[in-house]
Amino acid sequence: MKTDYAYYAAGGEFPPLAHGKEVIERTKGASFGMSGFLSTISPIHTLEPLLWGHAGAGGYITDECFERIAGELTGRLSALLPVDAVYLDLHGAMCSETFPDAEGELLRRVRASVGALTPIVISLDYHANITTQMVECTDGMAVYLTYPHIDRQHTGSRAARILMRVLEEGLPQHRLLRRIPFLLPLNFQCTLINPSKGIVDASVAGEGGDVLNLCYAAGFPPSDLNECGPAVVCHGYSQETTQAAIDRLETMVIEREPEFAEPLLTPDDAVTEAMSIAKTANRPVIIADTQDNPGCGGTGDTTGLLDALVRHDAIDAILCVFTDADAALAAHQAGIGARLAIAIGGKHDVPGVEAFKAQFEVTHLSAGTFVTTGRSIPGRQINLGPCAVLRIGGVSVFVSSKRMQAYDQDILRHIGIDPDKQKILALKSTCHFRADFDYIAEKTLIAIAPGAHIVDPRAYPYRHLRSDVKLLPSAGQSV
Repeated sequence: MKTDYAYYAAGGEFPPLAHGKEVIERTKGASFGMSGFLSTISPIHTLEPLLWGHAGAGGYITDECFERIAGELTGRLSALLPVDAVYLDLHGAMCSETFPDAEGELLRRVRASVGALTPIVISLDYHANITTQMVECTDGMAVYLTYPHIDRQHTGSRAARILMRVLEEGLPQHRLLRRIPFLLPLNFQCTLINPSKGIVDASVAGEGGDVLNLCYAAGFPPSDLNECGPAVVCHGYSQETTQAAIDRLETMVIEREPEFAEPLLTPDDAVTEAMSIAKTANRPVIIADTQDNPGCGGTGDTTGLLDALVRHDAIDAILCVFTDADAALAAHQAGIGARLAIAIGGKHDVPGVEAFKAQFEVTHLSAGTFVTTGRSIPGRQINLGPCAVLRIGGVSVFVSSKRMQAYDQDILRHIGIDPDKQKILALKSTCHFRADFDYIAEKTLIAIAPGAHIVDPRAYPYRHLRSDVKLLPSAGQSV
């Protein structure tokens, strides 16, 4: 699915595209990098907001979308010149139809607008594919330290402190980038456990003194560009300390290559194991439908795990979030208690995915608007459009009109479903769900059902990726 301008403009899981002062109104006090920046930057500075939007993960940004947003951002910036500094709240793994390194291209245009001597500091997602152009165009950066991401605001705050230091002490004269020679599937990147936890901790410990920032980004394999993959970056005021810091972190990542792994199951194996555990468990068993994770570009409407749950007669199981606006509308028109013979999902021509046809009972309805309170995205205003819960046998499906990754319990709670009362929670997510669901889970299993987010990088038809990078860690779990 290509990502167009309308997707940014409409909002849903994220606020609608914000222009000028709307940026502050829509992000202040929320859980974004911009939110932390706004809460930390000194009030002595005059802020001139440009543009802010978050479409979530998806396919290539259309050229029309990229040019409209990049054009407005650089246009607003140019009208304000001269400025003392620029902060950009970026993701770092965006590809457009024309620019594989889309954020590098955006930074190139911003640098061309402000000149070589104006500080540019950015914050990036942990899954950023940091490129040479991104490093050359910046004077400092902060990367998320957690996956699941629970430090978005903290990262923006770090970026604000970096920017204020640059304004006080001047531009760092040294910037280094080291690219790691293997790709990491997102299932291998969780920072709750080693090796990723230790690597991130070392990046934090390596900052200070003449080291302005020492960053590790795990990369995003679904993005097709030459410089895709994990990387370490250092900006510093001393060549010797900058070199030493990045050498230590690079060596640490490479030495831990064999440790990156996580067991991955077929849908049938995951469901049968979950049902076996659930017989005696007092807490839910979680199955992550990782290849249909909307946070990685999944369509949110694949049916492989649903089919396995129904075929195995799972009891007290719920699948969330399943995106099908037509099914949600039909449920609202029919009303609670109605029985609907419909086909749900399978609307995006994903290989191996077909619509699931059955007779469902409508058990719950909602308008899809709520505020999250969980550990991953606290305080976010959500609008998923009409939502419903459809039940077949012992399996329920939470159906939404808009895509959202299942990483907050309030998705279910707002419609009247208590997550910790279920036997099986099947969540369309990869890792983010762990922040808000792990503490209620008896065990978590990872299922590999057909979907648009392919876990195994060896299956991707890369066109731009450099030829000397390994598509998996050499001794990692086979996928």
